Amino acid sequence: MSEVELVLRSTRVVTPEGTRAASVAVADGRITAVLPYPGEPPAGAVALDLGDDALLPGLVDTHVHVNDPGRTAWEGFATATRAAAAGGVTTLVDMPLNSVPPTTTVANLRIKQDVARPAAHVDVGFWGGALPANLTDLRPLHDAGVLGFKAFLSPSGVEEFPHLSRADLAAVAEEIASFDGLLIVHAEDPAHLERAPQHGGPRYADFLASRPRAAENDAIAALVDVARRLDARVHILHLSSADALPVIAAAKAAGVRITVETCPHFLTLTAEEVPDGATEFKCCPPIREAANQDALWQGLADGTIDCVVSDHSPCTTDLKVPDFAKAWGGISSLQLGLPALWTEARRRGHSLTDVARWTATAPAALAGLAHKGAIEAGRDADFAVLAPDDTFTVDPAGLHHRNPTTAYAGRTLSGVVRSTWLRGHRIADHGTPGEPTGRLLERQRSA
Repeated sequence: MSEVELVLRSTRVVTPEGTRAASVAVADGRITAVLPYPGEPPAGAVALDLGDDALLPGLVDTHVHVNDPGRTAWEGFATATRAAAAGGVTTLVDMPLNSVPPTTTVANLRIKQDVARPAAHVDVGFWGGALPANLTDLRPLHDAGVLGFKAFLSPSGVEEFPHLSRADLAAVAEEIASFDGLLIVHAEDPAHLERAPQHGGPRYADFLASRPRAAENDAIAALVDVARRLDARVHILHLSSADALPVIAAAKAAGVRITVETCPHFLTLTAEEVPDGATEFKCCPPIREAANQDALWQGLADGTIDCVVSDHSPCTTDLKVPDFAKAWGGISSLQLGLPALWTEARRRGHSLTDVARWTATAPAALAGLAHKGAIEAGRDADFAVLAPDDTFTVDPAGLHHRNPTTAYAGRTLSGVVRSTWLRGHRIADHGTPGEPTGRLLERQRSA
């Protein structure tokens, strides 16, 4: 066994069993033990006392649009992973679209990996893409190490990533189920979207009416049916409509292998507060009303919703025109997800243990990254050090993603990320990332 090199000590260490005073021992980039606090560190180990700052597992953000290569004016691996490191995220999984080429073949995956490898400040994994025409590429991508497959049931917004029809969905799901892969889905039904009023213009109420809850609800019901019929692993992305929660809960209770995520913006922002013309708040599916938000929080509390991840989907500032029909849809929040979520979670009586489960443990399990996501022996020594009682006001100039437009500008949030650690090495200190030391991750293959 390697000798302990580092001990991080805090009165608030967030473990799967709860938050307690403890010392965390690290050797060769892995956690070797969670020890009593206080106590003498092993001989030769560097000991760092964090006081009352909380030690959380590094966040695992499984929904990030890095857009690199091809749309690097929107984002890039260097800037996205710097923002991640500054915000306590130690692992991100890149979405297969908005880059050119998309991650829909093994050759395209290798292009993206070559771009990411020298630039990554945090560890990076990759989702593959499932399109109507790449059925024969899915198993090779799985064998090449992608963590699962992203599909859309409605138009994605970019021509090179078409959505699946119901027939396409059945074929794709059957193929992915044949090797027990994971299908992750943007669930909005295009027929509902086509029937909804499409006024355009600056009024948020008009935009909200154009993305009705029924579009999500029906698409999710269809996914539950597919997962049940094929015994397939299906994950619902960025749940916005709380109306779908009873269907999801019933499916889980019946043993259907379905999981669900939502996002900080759905849990912290409401339709009632979005100013007309403020398209930095535009995303699809949309931010809905306060009552819907309350129901999403209940879904988190009772376990119907598994994960909270960013869906960081940035663009250049000029694409956020003040017309909700024409503006690019996406919330930029990669650096702010932890404090945004914690601000509302603590107000609603949730603990740091809950936040760590939603943002680290459950996303790591979703992506099959068994060595990530928790402070316990055997896991990677990935940490976020958070001052949970401190507050700050969001200044876009202090954000590291490439185009610092954000819906959180000017908001006062609780929880300041003091530092971020990757495999026992500090990669960001008081919001300033160091040199890129991230690694590229692949699906962990069975023995």
